[in-house]
Amino acid sequence: MKQFAEQKFNIPSLKGISDKNIEEHLKLYSGYVKNANTVLEKIEEYKRDSEKHAYALGELQRRFSFEFNGMRNHEYYFRSLEDGAKSPEEGSQLFSMIVQEWGSFDSWLNTFKSIALTRGVGWAVLYYDPQTKRLLHQWIDEQHLGHLNALPWVLGIDMWEHAFVFDYQPSGKKNYIDDFFSNLNWSVVEENYKVAQH
Repeated sequence: MKQFAEQKFNIPSLKGISDKNIEEHLKLYSGYVKNANTVLEKIEEYKRDSEKHAYALGELQRRFSFEFNGMRNHEYYFRSLEDGAKSPEEGSQLFSMIVQEWGSFDSWLNTFKSIALTRGVGWAVLYYDPQTKRLLHQWIDEQHLGHLNALPWVLGIDMWEHAFVFDYQPSGKKNYIDDFFSNLNWSVVEENYKVAQH
């Protein structure tokens, strides 16, 4: 059976987010890859007698969405921190679309940061909708509840405590969000946007 492969990321030392935190966070990502593969193996095993294992198959399929999305979400997250911080370019396609949708870049950024402060564990995500050709925000509970169907990611920030508590404590969410954006490689985010349009 074809396996999901764990990706490697070129993440430099970051402002506010320690190397140790990134190291531990990458171990969690590795677990999602491993678990996604394990769940698929179990599904393959149980489907040989699907009637007998109907309940287990249903629960495994539910679990798969959690593990798979945990894997993919983290790949977007870590890629956006690769190769050092790069500022958004005024006049770029994505910058212009953000201004068109929210009136100004700062208005968008403040709104997105507010979504990231949602209580609970999950992700704040910026999507592109190819049908309406517009950007949309969304809060995702855990790794998988609330994804907008068929919409590709442009940007996502991990708001599970494991992403920041080592460096910031639970009360430091706002500082973590600010530091995430100061470390963000906007050229990666811009590329996500270009890919999302095709």
